[in-house]
Amino acid sequence: MIILGVRNSLKEHNYNYYERGVSLISDYVYDLTLKYLRCLEEIFEDKTKNTPTRTVGVNPNRNSGFKSNESSSRKHFETITHKNRMYSLDNSYSKEDLLDWEKRIQKILGTSEIAYTCELKYDGASINLTYENGEFVRAVTRGDGFQGDEVTTNIRTIKSIPLVPNGDFVANFEMRGEIILPLDGFEKMNEERVANGEEPYKNPRNTASGSLKLQDSGEVTKRPLDCLLYQLVTDERKYASHFESLEAARKVGFKVPKTIVLAKSIEEVFAFVNEWDTKRHDLPYETDGVVIKVNSFQQQDELGFTSKAPRWAIAYKFKAEQVSTKLNDITYQVGRTGAITPVANLEPVHLAGTVVKRASLHNADQIEKLDIRINDTVFVEKGGEIIPKIIAVDFTKRSENSEPTQYATHCPECNTELVRKEGDAKHYCPNEFGCAPQITGRIQHFISRKAMDIDGLGGETVDLLRKEGLIQNYADLYELTIEQIIPLERMAEKSAQNMINGIEKSKEIPFEKVLYALGIRFVGETVAKKLAKHFKSIDNLMTANFETLVAVDEIGDRIAQSIIDFSNDLGNIQLIDRLKSYGIQLEVSAESLENQSDKLAGKVFVVSGVFHQMSRNELKKAIEDNGAKVSSSISKKTNYVVAGDNMGPSKLAKAESLEIPIISEQDFIDMIS
Repeated sequence: MIILGVRNSLKEHNYNYYERGVSLISDYVYDLTLKYLRCLEEIFEDKTKNTPTRTVGVNPNRNSGFKSNESSSRKHFETITHKNRMYSLDNSYSKEDLLDWEKRIQKILGTSEIAYTCELKYDGASINLTYENGEFVRAVTRGDGFQGDEVTTNIRTIKSIPLVPNGDFVANFEMRGEIILPLDGFEKMNEERVANGEEPYKNPRNTASGSLKLQDSGEVTKRPLDCLLYQLVTDERKYASHFESLEAARKVGFKVPKTIVLAKSIEEVFAFVNEWDTKRHDLPYETDGVVIKVNSFQQQDELGFTSKAPRWAIAYKFKAEQVSTKLNDITYQVGRTGAITPVANLEPVHLAGTVVKRASLHNADQIEKLDIRINDTVFVEKGGEIIPKIIAVDFTKRSENSEPTQYATHCPECNTELVRKEGDAKHYCPNEFGCAPQITGRIQHFISRKAMDIDGLGGETVDLLRKEGLIQNYADLYELTIEQIIPLERMAEKSAQNMINGIEKSKEIPFEKVLYALGIRFVGETVAKKLAKHFKSIDNLMTANFETLVAVDEIGDRIAQSIIDFSNDLGNIQLIDRLKSYGIQLEVSAESLENQSDKLAGKVFVVSGVFHQMSRNELKKAIEDNGAKVSSSISKKTNYVVAGDNMGPSKLAKAESLEIPIISEQDFIDMIS
């Protein structure tokens, strides 16, 4: 499969870079390939846990999966857990995307009065600098966002990073930024390397990132690294806005780019984007876009975070490059649910820093809409999805004997005739328990981080276990033994023990995650959480009729029918029975039930402001645990607004105009006590 090939390639590059100190591809090409893999996993619904898209580099606590007789020249840095998670950013690729983002945050905040900061998105290595009592104490790389490598000694060699802020500033804080290598310094380094008969470095970003992992700090000192800071993280409320905090940071010695501006409207944001889309080529650093942030810290607190990114920030990527090439063939891939995705196999062509050989065609309708045919010359670009996509056909170069594409009628893996239900864009292979990619895909989804979170077990190992006949479904995992696993390729006793330990520990995973792990179609994380809370056990859920299911908040006809189909399948019933016998949590635990009630059933709450007895997330969880729903915006359906310090004035005005009760944090605690 394409996914396994791309994933193995990235893992090998990870091993070369992090363990051997060798970079065989540019960091830019690596990142694009990583994004390509992420999109493939989404398209094919692949939920493998141990994949480069869900881990950064080589986790020091896990086996990389590749062995080498060469001793590593890389310094082994201590892994540090970030006090405050380093989130990624949602990307946008058009002015329409930015307008949609603004509408979303205006709805949540209940106001159109929002100011923004506009910052250039520098292409470097993310770093988190920690200061305690006004002194620099630690530097940690971004890593996977949750933890990274401590590189304090090497960071101390960068002269633009102050060890002690020079002036009045907050005492305990984190400063986040990018370690970059200016273009002129990069060119001088390469001139010296060429003069010495050495291979030149590929690009500034890769070189900057690699410099942080050098064993000899003296060598790091010789490199003209710089650090551009873009965010203050602190519990101290000394500054009211992001722009104000950066201005203060600049005054005490932090290198905050002077290109940052305060925009009072989205039109001013557009003006900044237009200006730098042209001027970026004259910068002394590499940049690939603009980061737009809500300026007010109070509004940032109101907006909060999704599971992946802050709602109050978004990255605008400059326009994608477009090329033309020949479409050699169309092949078909099978996802874990049996969904078929057509893939265009292209004449290799350079696009945005990497060689493109494949592009997604999405479904039969897309092929028909663009009238895509084998041997056509097609236009390809990397747009909002990052994965290369065909956007048009050059009909002037089409052969006279060209014939329309006939979409596949049978599964490319098991040869079962494909089906397409009314209203569905995709074709499906109905051979759920006999089609290899579906079998592997369901198990990979089951073990993924957001599901059963099984350590020591990755997608490639799952595929190997299936091919060896050791597993055919996720219940089989709980019958594996160390003796069965050790003989497998690239598997040592320690790795086998880690896998067994991970499988055993997954028996502690709560019911809502187990329900998501089962892979019921249309039952994602949020739906699984609602169903677990309502039905309390898998037995109650699987015996529920259609009317009972659709009566649950936000459960529609499609989800209800999918649950019924799953529950009526004999194979699924047998799997559930087996999982019960292994001790998997298939009902809400007594401990969880103790913290839940129906005291607030049917009520809708909006949370606004800063709280002291509970964090915002704890408050929202307490609302949901007591049967109510949390909404991000105030409407006529809102029953209560829980107001903390600095409640948004627009929300306050709207609540008062609708005569919605406004209660304090203590009022709410009393309400559920």
